[in-house]
Amino acid sequence: MRFMLIVQATGYSEAGVKPCREYAEAVAAYRKSLAEAGVLLAAEELRPSSAGIRIGYPTNGEEPEFEAGPFATGQGLPAGYTLIEVNSAEEAIGWARQMPVPPGLGTFGIEVRELAEQSVWAKETMNRALEADLKDQLDMLKHS
Repeated sequence: MRFMLIVQATGYSEAGVKPCREYAEAVAAYRKSLAEAGVLLAAEELRPSSAGIRIGYPTNGEEPEFEAGPFATGQGLPAGYTLIEVNSAEEAIGWARQMPVPPGLGTFGIEVRELAEQSVWAKETMNRALEADLKDQLDMLKHS
């Protein structure tokens, strides 16, 4: 089961305030422990929402609407994520509880969300497409 641990943005993260060196070291150690346990798939921080754009699609089929950041932090705004593969929701929550909390930078929140797994049919279809693409590339190399 794959889970995304979504770190919620704060006023500090939105202002681009970097946590102290000790926190950065704690995060590096946390990610290392995830990797050593074989559960880490990805981990990234996001730039503040002032560098982002939201695209809204009206229900009436009109052109999409664009909104430049920054966005309000009270809207569940993400500041980063860690993607893990574990055996249960309880295990994912356990890893989320071990995530370091930056000292003195306001309320810190993590949302734990399970990723929808691809169906067997979708995986097989994707594999067939990849195999066909690789075969085409090999054929091109043979004839060049």
